[in-house]
Amino acid sequence: MKAKSKDLKDKTNVMRVLDSLKVEYVSHTYEPDPTMTGVEIAELLKEDPDSAFKTLVTVGKSGDHYVFVIPVAEELDLKKAASTCGEKYVEMIKQKELLPLTGYVHGGCSPIGMKKTFPTYVHETAMLYERMFVSAGRVGYQIELKPDDLMKAVKFEYADVTVS
Repeated sequence: MKAKSKDLKDKTNVMRVLDSLKVEYVSHTYEPDPTMTGVEIAELLKEDPDSAFKTLVTVGKSGDHYVFVIPVAEELDLKKAASTCGEKYVEMIKQKELLPLTGYVHGGCSPIGMKKTFPTYVHETAMLYERMFVSAGRVGYQIELKPDDLMKAVKFEYADVTVS
């Protein structure tokens, strides 16, 4: 399993969005393996797993969609998530709905550059890190950036939405 960190000629949509906003980031790539967890990918890339985040998309009772960006080792607390976005309940969207809704596939979903803007919540622990890691919009690609720079690309609120 190889991990690389370099400037890529094959930029993802996420990278193009960040470039257009003049946001500084570092791209990382790895050989995709569907059996690997987010924690294992973070360790492969020599990242602190606590600073590596996954992007989850939910749908509320109202039919509205919400995006949650949480540490890769954590689990989304659906009750906390619903309360955070003012819904009676939220549930994860079906995997087959992800691509048509966001433009991203499972394992490559990024909060940056989705087809449509959704209310987005980033786990409050992101504030603890100088730099955080999120998907670059394609399986095998990640970006490293400052949480404040993520805010330039995606309007979000910080929230505690993981299982305690």
